[in-house]
Amino acid sequence: MQARLHALSLYFAWVVSLVAVGGSLYFSEVMGFEPCKLCWLQRICMYPLVYLLGRASYLNDRKIIGYALPLSILGGCISIYHVLEQKVPGFADILPCSSGIPCNTDYINWLGFITIPILALTAFILITVFLLMGRNRGTGIEETE
Repeated sequence: MQARLHALSLYFAWVVSLVAVGGSLYFSEVMGFEPCKLCWLQRICMYPLVYLLGRASYLNDRKIIGYALPLSILGGCISIYHVLEQKVPGFADILPCSSGIPCNTDYINWLGFITIPILALTAFILITVFLLMGRNRGTGIEETE
């Protein structure tokens, strides 16, 4: 089971990034939700992952993990701050959005807690976990060609 997850980890990370980018584009282009400053920063981290992870999963190139992991972790950190800004009123004063859409705006609020930053954070966490599972070092799994 662990060997199978290791073998498919790049593919799973790529699928998560595809769903995240698709959802992002759906919310902005179809639903008409204008992204805030923090949403743009999260997009900057997520959008390249579609290409990087897609190419890496097609070629089974595990060297990309060293390049994709920092993007995923940075995007996750931005998402954490965005969630805190939406859910904890004191965080909105630390780095307020000075122009455009306020970063603490809830466009969606499914089940009382699922917002767009929560969805982004979930995607970044899943991608990070899949990338960590796919590393060659310390897994004890030999790759066969």
